[in-house]
Amino acid sequence: MPTALVYFHQHPHFLPGDDLKALRGHILACPYLGVNNLNRDFVGTRGFSVAFRRDGLEQVLRFFPFFAPYLEQVLLPECNAFYLNPLLLGEGSRVDPHIDRSLHSYCKTVQPPAWVSVLYLEVPDPLRGGSLVLSQGKRQVGQIRPKRNTLLYFQGDLTHAVQPLESPGSRLSLVCEQYDLEALELSSIPVMVIESRVRIKAAFNL
Repeated sequence: MPTALVYFHQHPHFLPGDDLKALRGHILACPYLGVNNLNRDFVGTRGFSVAFRRDGLEQVLRFFPFFAPYLEQVLLPECNAFYLNPLLLGEGSRVDPHIDRSLHSYCKTVQPPAWVSVLYLEVPDPLRGGSLVLSQGKRQVGQIRPKRNTLLYFQGDLTHAVQPLESPGSRLSLVCEQYDLEALELSSIPVMVIESRVRIKAAFNL
């Protein structure tokens, strides 16, 4: 389990091949997918995001049933708030160094997530660039070369970056920041909210 890990851990062959192919296809066809709604660190990337609490999981799966094979396996029982985003890089795209705190727009006091899970859905072959670099302070603690159908967990307080993708083709991953929030912080998080530059943000507090 991730609670026993140091810095990061990888799980190859995460999904059956048909499930992986279907998940990739649904994400690429999703109408919310567009120029990334994330901050300026995500250079030349595409995606969309879903923030939700554990009690909003049923709503997430109602809107996005194709996320089920991923979410039903990766969500950690000790976590109660999540920030999910497909991340699509093309040739020349990169992600600059940062620490995740994507729920900050809803709760100003939120700390980094406990864990971040990343499933690699598509990786160019051959791959040049596009590695994930993990650092603690000024010390690099990992450099992960993405592999298709590998699930990665890494500590949420690590600085991380994606090196510029030099290969033609696409690098598609599905990322979930997983938070363990106190009750007051959790009350600030929407049950479910979709963030996309393609359509107006909509919150669901049913």
